[in-house]
Amino acid sequence: MSLAHSEAEVLEAQRLRYKVFAEELGAHLQCRVPGHDSDIFDPYCDHLLVRETESERVIGTYRILAPDAARKMGIYYSESEFYLNRLQHLRTRMVEVGRSCIHPDHRGGAVIALLWAGLADYMVRNNYEYLIGCASIGMVDGGHNAANVFRDIAPAHMAPIEYQCFPKNRLPFERLATNQSAIVPPLIKGYLRAGAWVCGEPAWDPDFNTADLLLLLPMARINQRYLRHFVKSE
Repeated sequence: MSLAHSEAEVLEAQRLRYKVFAEELGAHLQCRVPGHDSDIFDPYCDHLLVRETESERVIGTYRILAPDAARKMGIYYSESEFYLNRLQHLRTRMVEVGRSCIHPDHRGGAVIALLWAGLADYMVRNNYEYLIGCASIGMVDGGHNAANVFRDIAPAHMAPIEYQCFPKNRLPFERLATNQSAIVPPLIKGYLRAGAWVCGEPAWDPDFNTADLLLLLPMARINQRYLRHFVKSE
């Protein structure tokens, strides 16, 4: 597990993202390089990579936008989906993560744990205080499970009102929710176990056909035993 140190390594992450988002999930991507999921944010981001031991191929990745890079970029990716007015005062201390994906052959839990370890280490070593990101829920079922997820997790995990944000393209979850139990994606479970807040109602991303929840994780809320499990010792 490491950060990408060259353009070639970034391209490896982009190929995995294309495989998962476009080929597997059917996302409509505007690719700068054929067969690669790339956009204007990539040059400003750090790219966390997990490699398969034997083949050395990239099997997991996370994209990280640090506060200084976000200032140079002029915008967070999340701002394409949410109004972040109430988080303005956090910008100098707030890291954004996204484009998390894992190769379909390696979704047993070990790779997501390594990605979380790398992310936690990144936050602690750089003394960043807040983590935000859009966590996606697939809508192949028409959005019913996404609505159920929000219905089930929101009461216990909703952010205080001063941190709540509003979606630009709101998912009408109240019309889509059913009586069925929600299937919560592992990534969202991980965020919530760590202490993340849900910052408001979900947005619908038509390009990826997902419902996206904006999550905010103050590092001060993370249980120290949980944090020590992920952060490397000096």
